[in-house]
Order: sequence, then C-alpha cells, then structure tokens
Amino acid sequence: MDLVEFQGKQLFARNGVPVPPPGAVCRSVDEAVAAAERLLPDAGAVVVKAQVKVGGRGKAGGVRLARSVDEAREAAGAILGLDIKGHVVHVVLVEPASDIAEEYYLSVMHDRVGKGDLVICSRQGGVDIEEVNRTDPGAVVKRQVLPSERADGLPRGVADEIVAAADLPAEVRDAAAELLVALFGAYLAEDATLVEINPLIRTTDDRVLALDAKVSLDANAAFRHGDHAEWDVEGLEVRDPLEDRARAEGLQYVKLDGEVGVLGNGAGLVMATLDVVAQNGGRAANFLDVGGGASAESMATALSLVLSDPAVRSVFINIFGGITRGEEVARGVLGALERLGDFPQRLVVRLDGTNAEEGRRILAEAAHPSVVPAPTMQEAAALAVRLAEEAA
Repeated sequence: MDLVEFQGKQLFARNGVPVPPPGAVCRSVDEAVAAAERLLPDAGAVVVKAQVKVGGRGKAGGVRLARSVDEAREAAGAILGLDIKGHVVHVVLVEPASDIAEEYYLSVMHDRVGKGDLVICSRQGGVDIEEVNRTDPGAVVKRQVLPSERADGLPRGVADEIVAAADLPAEVRDAAAELLVALFGAYLAEDATLVEINPLIRTTDDRVLALDAKVSLDANAAFRHGDHAEWDVEGLEVRDPLEDRARAEGLQYVKLDGEVGVLGNGAGLVMATLDVVAQNGGRAANFLDVGGGASAESMATALSLVLSDPAVRSVFINIFGGITRGEEVARGVLGALERLGDFPQRLVVRLDGTNAEEGRRILAEAAHPSVVPAPTMQEAAALAVRLAEEAA
C-alpha cells in the first residue's frame, strides 16, 4: 500500500522522524480557506499541496505557496481536480510554510538484488534523484545494509558514515544521522518497502525536517499492522473499478493501458508475459495473477474481470503447471467459457509444465471457437498481439 504525503508524515512522526508542524487535510476550497485562516497568523505563509500517489507534483502545479487567504483560495481551486500523471487530485494538504536553507535527499528501501536494505543519501534534494544519479553519480551515496547489521535497527555509526559520505554540512550531520536512525527504525517497525524524504530540509535555524514523505508498505505484512487500515481511505483518489473488483475477489490485478489482456499463474510469469507482449509490438491491458488454482470458477472470475475492460481486444492466458496440472487448467478454461457465454475476444492459451500435453489435447478436442492454443510463450504472445490488431 502506498501512502500519500500527509499519511507518510503521520507514520514518520509516530516513529520519531521530525516533520513540520501539522497542517490540515482538505477536500474542498472552503476547507482549505478555513485552514489558511487558522494557520496564516502564526506561519506567515502556507503551502497547498496535492495529495496523490505520484511524484512530480511541483512541476505539474500541484504545490503552491500562499501568503494570504485569497492566495490560498486560488491555490486550492487550481489544485483540486488537477490531473497529475493520470491521478486526479481530490485532497490537498495545507501546512505552514517552512524556512528552508538547504534541501537534501534521503531514503531507505528494500534491496531485492542485494537481499538487504539500501540507504540512499544526497546533498542534492528537491529534484529527481534518478536524474541526479545520471548526471552526477558522485553526489549520490548508496549504502547497502545487510540483515546482520541491523538486528537492533541502523547503528548510529553507520548513519554517521552515510551522512558524512554525502557531504552534508557539519552543522547538521548529527541531526541528520539521528533522523536517519529514526527513519530506518520506522522502515523496520512499519514493514515498509520504501521510505523516502525528498526534500529533507535544513531550516534556517539548523534543524532537519522531513518536508515530504513517500512511503510504501508491504501488504503481505498487513496482518501485523491493524492500524494501517486507517490509511486505506476512500476518496483520496479515484480508483479503477476493475482494480476494486479484483481486490474484492482476492485477485492480484493491475489495470494497464494496452489492448492485450494478460492472465497467468505466478507474479514472475505474468511480468515476463508483459515483457514478451511488448517485445512483439503489443501493449498489455492488465497484470493478473490467478495464483495456484485453475478451477472453472476461479478461471471464470479472472476471465470475466479481464474481459470487462472495453480496451481488451484479445487475451493471452499463460499457465505453467506445477502443483496445478495442465489438464485441470484446460478444463478450468473450458468451464469458464461455459459460464461466461459469448464474447468477441479470442483467447490465446499457452500451457506448459505438468501434464501440459494432456491439457493441450483437451483444448484441441474441444475446438472451442474462442480458444486458440499456442505451443510456446513467444508464439502465443505474437498471436495475441496479431489478434488484437485485427480486432481494432
């Protein structure tokens, strides 16, 4: 689960990461105006920020400074309803403006390749860290932290080493190292896969604060964090109805912007399927992992979800049989088609693995007009792309 800024700051604050004074979460211009009226006498200025789960808000006009109530009204009116990279703004955060002397970058993330955690720190903050890494890689410090090093959290000595290597000013190194230890603690305590501060600011009185917060929480650890449910708030963004439906059905589904529906068993296989569709000149319409089951009911649910997307012109079913045998998959597909009735899309089915030959035989004998068997993943992808193009 990804959090928006105000939620990330709440998570930071309860784990000892210093953040600016709290602002107000507003869903209308009137609410933003009321917040500005309350905050301006002490703050002198407020910042109105779009609350969406995507970066680049400032460049898109989603972050605005307001020194008066009228400016706050204008800013909220301009931001609410704004489309930022496909995310429509329905909520803004109005918070006191901070006195910024310098901006840095700091993050902790899960490192799948190194099988540990990765801390990234840079003296160049407030900008795209990937661009900084490309143009000036020496300005970005990356430190892998192995599980054996952080049994009790990030050692202060390691934090000192990181902020010194990033050349943060001597005046704030102690505070920055202390903040990093707290940030790493939040990362562990909350079962996050990413905690990012961009920018981490130095104030004019030499404090360091998390001016922004980007947090991704591991959904597989949600059973340990009942309080995380409070952040799964309706109304922050308009969610895709198909994704909501899949969620209710317990399916791993992500809506994409292509025309080839993709259905597979296992996240790795589905990701590889997306790649091979792209390599053949097509675009996947979705990511859908049906998991280990292949009953007629589960296949019907999954297929119905994919076919509900009006953009889907063909479907690529890519199954590798392990515990689930090929003949069970074939019967599941045919049973699903009986349940679903008529639809215009063609289904390209590729079966491999346990009893795949028997599964292919069952499909061939059934000779269903909507099913096109394919022997290999590459041939299946090429065929699915061609059928989508023909149906355009």
